[in-house]
Amino acid sequence: MLYLWLKAFHIIAVITWFAALFYLPRLFVYHAMAEDTISQERFKIMERKLYRGIMTPSAVVTVTLGIAMLVVTPAWLSMGWMHAKLFLVVLLLGYHHACGRLLKRFAADDNRHSHKWYRWFNEAPTLVLVGIVLLVVIKPF
Repeated sequence: MLYLWLKAFHIIAVITWFAALFYLPRLFVYHAMAEDTISQERFKIMERKLYRGIMTPSAVVTVTLGIAMLVVTPAWLSMGWMHAKLFLVVLLLGYHHACGRLLKRFAADDNRHSHKWYRWFNEAPTLVLVGIVLLVVIKPF
């Protein structure tokens, strides 16, 4: 029963984290296109609040609950699909960190990318999400 509670809240945290992972780079697209100071300052506030108030806490909860599920069900760690999933989670944490670095560049008015670059950057978590869902549902290894 504990595992099911952990799993339910893990899924909720994952959804919240991915919502932020999809939205923050979209804000970067609009921020990169903004030309007036008022809009740029507004984007800085929105990006900071999203990253610190939603994205990072939901990542921490996601990882914490994921670890708790592995503690409750350690047999998952011997399965290949779980190794692949954990690799994708590590990539996602790297993407999260990259978003934080980009956020700092925007905050310092030091953006080095075009809005088109951010549009492509915004697609990366989608690929990871597809991979994770397929691994968890199909368990191919």
